[in-house]
Amino acid sequence: METVYMQFFLTVNEGKWLIARAVAGMERVQRALRSGKVILKGGTTVSCISELLVGYPLKISGRMTPEGAMPNRTYTEQAYGILIENGQIRGIDAEVDTLMPDMGPGDVAIAGANLFDVHGAAAILAGSPGGFRWGRATAAMISEGADVIIPVGLEKLIPGSVNEAMKTARRQGIRYHDGMACGLFPLVGDIVTEIEAVKLLAHVEPCVIGRGGIQGAEGGTLFQVSGPEAEVERLREIVSLCKNQKIGGDPASLQ
Repeated sequence: METVYMQFFLTVNEGKWLIARAVAGMERVQRALRSGKVILKGGTTVSCISELLVGYPLKISGRMTPEGAMPNRTYTEQAYGILIENGQIRGIDAEVDTLMPDMGPGDVAIAGANLFDVHGAAAILAGSPGGFRWGRATAAMISEGADVIIPVGLEKLIPGSVNEAMKTARRQGIRYHDGMACGLFPLVGDIVTEIEAVKLLAHVEPCVIGRGGIQGAEGGTLFQVSGPEAEVERLREIVSLCKNQKIGGDPASLQ
């Protein structure tokens, strides 16, 4: 069987949509949708997943901007986190820290990370004490046995160790800071980057052969994949669906 090669470039936002398509189609996610619970924690990548699964754009809270870590500027009633159970969608922002301990084996929690390392460690920035309700809920979803999936783009891979970053980062005692001063709390689960997404979406072998660029390519990734022609063609069609997509999330909360 002939091996076919393809190279393609994904901007950061296109990578989010590729990851979202892979996670939305994962068997454990589909199984939890049929017979369990799925919790989605707000973030642009997770909102892409939510929009694909149930057509619901999540509220985006903290985000990184050229001015640093910033909150949303406009009030919106859109939920930051949702529970999907028995085909019903429910906003859970006011109860997530008490609801999460009810999650268990067979249930899925999907939460993005702000950084991860080559050892598989990931963490989330906390702009409020302890990460507020979601900070407490994150510990619960890990301890009760829920299946935690962490969709995160390659642009968030850091040099060094997430554990060292968590020991160093703090909210208090920062004299100068762009945007909010932030600490970090850990997130433990299965990391899905664009590389894992490619493998989930098609039977091909991916390799990163370039990073970054200019004129909108900043932070993006150049990939090469190889595999059977039908699989490469399948991936090519999926990649085309990720092009020219909007940023995931409730538009009002993105301001």
